[in-house]
Amino acid sequence: MKKHIDRKHVCPRGAGRKQIQLIQGLEQINLQAAGIDVGSTENYVCVPQHSVRPGEKNVRKFGVFSQQQDDLVEWLKACGVTTVAMEATGVYWMSLYDKIEATGLEVVLVDPHSVKQVPGRKSDVLDCQWLQQLHTYGLLRGAFRPDAAVRDLRGLCRQRADIVMNGAAYLQQAQKALVQMNVQLALVVSDINGETGLRIIEAILSGQQDAKELVKLRDQRCKKSSLTEMEAALKGHYTPELLFVLGQTIDGWKFCQKQLALCDQQIAKALAAIPTAKPRPAEVKVPPKTVAVDPAAAEKAKRPKRPRGNNQATVDFSEALRRVCGVDLMRICGLNVLSVLMLIAEIGPDMRHWRSQKAFSSWLGLCPGTKISGGKILSRRTRHVVNRAATILRLAAMAAGRTDTWIGRFYRRKQSHLGAPKAITATAHKLACVIYHMLKYQEEYLPIDVAIHDLQAQQRRLRHLRNEAEKLGCQVVEIQPAA
Repeated sequence: MKKHIDRKHVCPRGAGRKQIQLIQGLEQINLQAAGIDVGSTENYVCVPQHSVRPGEKNVRKFGVFSQQQDDLVEWLKACGVTTVAMEATGVYWMSLYDKIEATGLEVVLVDPHSVKQVPGRKSDVLDCQWLQQLHTYGLLRGAFRPDAAVRDLRGLCRQRADIVMNGAAYLQQAQKALVQMNVQLALVVSDINGETGLRIIEAILSGQQDAKELVKLRDQRCKKSSLTEMEAALKGHYTPELLFVLGQTIDGWKFCQKQLALCDQQIAKALAAIPTAKPRPAEVKVPPKTVAVDPAAAEKAKRPKRPRGNNQATVDFSEALRRVCGVDLMRICGLNVLSVLMLIAEIGPDMRHWRSQKAFSSWLGLCPGTKISGGKILSRRTRHVVNRAATILRLAAMAAGRTDTWIGRFYRRKQSHLGAPKAITATAHKLACVIYHMLKYQEEYLPIDVAIHDLQAQQRRLRHLRNEAEKLGCQVVEIQPAA
């Protein structure tokens, strides 16, 4: 491709001056495009040369304070910029993104890996010029970013996940202190933060160290161990320093539980701010599906069990999630209220951001890759992406693999000949397709009959064997079973 130098964009620093060359033969789509190189202390902005006065530089440096960001936005508006491209660098771009978006300008958030493949562009000035040039020709693809209401929910849900992790760290330190005192509480109860475990720990912290008295605090429903085993496990060497550590860690865990309850209340307010899902228009055609529905499984799916756990939501989000999504995603095997909440916070209820379920699976990083060279397939590994929604679906796939449903049988069939990691990815891809179809076409989840699902799998396997035999010049003959 031929290139020519149309004009010189000189680095204002003076050192390391280079020229940005405009590409000849490509059509300029965004004539009023700007590029911003975002940093922690300064932002470099490049606008088109024709939007500034003659002799004036089209690259400026702005600070990161609020007033300086406002000046940056005003300069973009004065230059007549209509669309802006910026790199996603840490969390520094978020406040500037919101300011530019509030003015009505189009903001394209770009993955840094997609614009740093060309060597020799190592300065901030050249980076913003390179972004502006690529965006002028329409060569940049924006990253997914939901609307403001979903972004607020996303931030709160991620904060909730951090609180849960901090609480888990406190519990690990408490268990370490118990083991150092040779109090094997974790071996005789299911959870040290359960009703029995907390009563025993609080009694120990209050000064009770007699094992016979501590056993009396055992709950009647505790069946993991006998009274004799629990009494033997609670005989330990109690030291003042370890008791102090145990007390502080338990207090830290209780504080996290209080913060978790406050966070759930704020999440409920954020869910209420998201508009209700619109019903499916009559003109929208749903892709035809041949689904065999098991009536008993469908009736059972209408009554999802409420999960139990230490970090479950203190507020019931079920009705709010049904209102926002328009369908009940909690009927899907492997998903519960919290997983659906975290999933909606990451992807939002609107599936119009992706043109198809294949594009949605590719964004999640759950579809096979295409690394082909010279007509030879080099690798089919999935892309390495950091996506919280994909992590949620992988965990849901592992949970669904332990059930006797069509998704569970699909997981076990893939696990038998591909292994557990690939089976988890394949099942997560299946769940992603189901979620995309439900949210886009507003159709409730109907489980497939496991018998018909196994029969379809057997027919596909026979068809594959016949094709392989035909390639080898053989023929598959079915043997009829004896009467």
